[in-house]
Amino acid sequence: MIFFSLVAAVLIYLLGAIIFSDMGLLKYHKLQKTKLSLEKEITLLEGNNRKIKEEVTALKEDPYFIEKHAREEFGLARPEEYIFQFQSNDGK
Repeated sequence: MIFFSLVAAVLIYLLGAIIFSDMGLLKYHKLQKTKLSLEKEITLLEGNNRKIKEEVTALKEDPYFIEKHAREEFGLARPEEYIFQFQSNDGK
């Protein structure tokens, strides 16, 4: 009878250790969620980096992109051109 009680106590202890310890199942599932979240963030940042690198390359090499950027960002125009700016009815 004492033997079975001892075995049961050891099994309960081991089960608790497997589930609740620092290397247990609960910690494992939490780390898995963190890993998936970080992988999604990495994928998003890699996409952003790719877009930025493409824009930098275009700014260095593509004269049409450079002109488009200068027109849109800085409101520049060629000497023979006029720029008209309109406000919408809601005041923006």
